Amino acid sequence: MTETPIPPEITAFREGMSRLGAAVNLVTTDGPAGRHGMIVSAVCSVTDSPPMLLACINQNAYAHDAFLANGTLCVNVLRPGHRDLSRAFTKWTGEDRFSQAGWDTLETGAPVLQGAAAAFDCRIIDRQQKGTHSVLFCEVAATRLWSGTPEGLIWFSRAFHQLEAAAG
Repeated sequence: MTETPIPPEITAFREGMSRLGAAVNLVTTDGPAGRHGMIVSAVCSVTDSPPMLLACINQNAYAHDAFLANGTLCVNVLRPGHRDLSRAFTKWTGEDRFSQAGWDTLETGAPVLQGAAAAFDCRIIDRQQKGTHSVLFCEVAATRLWSGTPEGLIWFSRAFHQLEAAAG
């Protein structure tokens, strides 16, 4: 089988995007289509009134259809101590990944990671298909914040990096 070469402009685009630092988010769902989770870096706020965010999920991702069928998701913003959990959700499939951490639920029933820097429990209210991805517009039903020192985990230049709040 011969692989189709990647055009230079796509290769340059991918390299450029690797230099756009992004929070590492574990996006989870539960409902009639089952409990699923995946790492998603394409998450951003849309509006604070009403609280709304969007998440972009590849249409070929194993859990894509489960998110749509369940109609809910929770964006769990990971902290530096969650690197191994992130790797588990990137490399494994199935329920075993959820055994790597403690979970709660808030309003929608989607799994909420204990100790996440922030968790946004959401209902999916709209979907737009763009290229290879679905852009999910999500109304935030509940938010939970980590009570410890603010810190974050970002993905930059194809590696994890730790963020800490500046003193003062």
